Amino acid sequence: MSAIVSYSLLGAIASASIVFAWYCQRRALAVPLPPGPRPWPILGNLKDLRPEQPWLTASQWARKYGSIVYVHVLGKGIIYLNTEEAVSDIMEKRTTIYSDKPELIMLPELCGAGNMLAFTGYGDSVLRQRSLMTHFMNQMNIEQGHHLLEFSVHGLATRVLANPDHCFKHIRQYAAGIVLRIVYGIELREGDGSLKYLDLVERTTSLLANQITARGGIWAVDIFPFLKHLPAWFPGAGFKHKAALWRETVDALRELPWAAVKANVASGTASPSFCSMFLNQSGRPLTAQEELDIKNSANSMYTASMDTTAAVASHFLLAMLFYPGIMRRAQQELDHVLGGNRLPTLADRGRLPFIDAIFEESLRWGCPMPLGLPHAAMEDDEYKGMRIPKGSIVFANIWNILRDENIYPNPDIFEPERFLDKSQDGSRHQRQRDPRPYVFGFGRRRCPATHLVESSGWLLIATMLSVFDILRVVDPITRHPIEPQIIFENCAFRTPSEFKVNIRPRPTAGILLSQPPFGSSV
Repeated sequence: MSAIVSYSLLGAIASASIVFAWYCQRRALAVPLPPGPRPWPILGNLKDLRPEQPWLTASQWARKYGSIVYVHVLGKGIIYLNTEEAVSDIMEKRTTIYSDKPELIMLPELCGAGNMLAFTGYGDSVLRQRSLMTHFMNQMNIEQGHHLLEFSVHGLATRVLANPDHCFKHIRQYAAGIVLRIVYGIELREGDGSLKYLDLVERTTSLLANQITARGGIWAVDIFPFLKHLPAWFPGAGFKHKAALWRETVDALRELPWAAVKANVASGTASPSFCSMFLNQSGRPLTAQEELDIKNSANSMYTASMDTTAAVASHFLLAMLFYPGIMRRAQQELDHVLGGNRLPTLADRGRLPFIDAIFEESLRWGCPMPLGLPHAAMEDDEYKGMRIPKGSIVFANIWNILRDENIYPNPDIFEPERFLDKSQDGSRHQRQRDPRPYVFGFGRRRCPATHLVESSGWLLIATMLSVFDILRVVDPITRHPIEPQIIFENCAFRTPSEFKVNIRPRPTAGILLSQPPFGSSV
């Protein structure tokens, strides 16, 4: 009798499961996907996802289809959130669902980038890395950190003064050098071999942005994982050859500076840094997992921080070419507050509201990473009557938000005054929305080094305006200013390719740079 009851119970459970699965499937089909361009058979919207400035394509779709757009590549769903409301509702208020990263094969596994925080699925590894970063930022002496930035920006201005034609190279060295010093305790210097770390991070970030993650970052092997077992010579498996070459660069960026800082710690010559703090503090040998977490966290910070600072700096320079009146007003504020006899420091920031407004507008107008980093839906979800399938790759269309006329009137105009309040500007307008919550990420995946990136970017702008006039190059024959040629080649960062700019020292430049930097003892 008991067997009959058991079989009956099992049958009832099985029947209920089938009915429930059928109901869920019918309900899923009843709830439509977000609108989007018509896909091609098999390929989906692969041909629609152009690698050149993909945020412009996404924003065109936003105007046609609305606040949420759905496309797919080889069956993998991609969703663009195009309004502030959609981003807030989904990435901030539902952060428990959208804190994951896409489950891919090519980028994290074959190319070796799976250790980086930006590409790691939400879980223990992410929590450990963020914990290490947060602990270090809390422990780092704020005054010492400010001195390091001020020492670094003095070096930047000195190099630009000596060789202004290579200003973009100097800016990249400044941006990378700060993070390399803070994370690994290594200073970038000419002639001692340390510039190899700058070359490595530039090559790695270029590979990640322009090769591996172009067109949404979806490869055939991500859809058909069995392809990873094919030999590289097999027809159609050429991606494995590419991945192996790219992995050499990705691995070198992780391993070489790590080996250097470990050697410095062992010899007692290590400068204070993120790595040396954790390598020294335990008083016991680190476990393999602890060492791996420190190494991966260091790699994540170094890889992620350089491009944002460099992009903001490039757009700041570009804005000064197009809006010389803004440059003059900023220099007047600097001269009035600082007296024209010293460089700005981070302690001056509260007394330089117009410089602060220029920094914020450089973030908004330049929009360094227009689509942010991809998130992934950890479970099926619905939003305003639209279905978001589990596993969908989700992008916040930051570019579209920062160009929203309802939030930022005249969005294509570089207008720092939009970030001044009545008391600072003497006008009657209300201060417009701070762009930083959009630029630096959302929810649990917000950039943990936001303060460092912001401080280094602000100090660069304040120092360049103190020391230099930033002008258009003049044609030697016609004597007319040359229109800068702006090209955006990076698929992830909105960083313009190098353009012609005349960086001319102000009359007080020699006096300002002859003084030792505040951080000279760092």
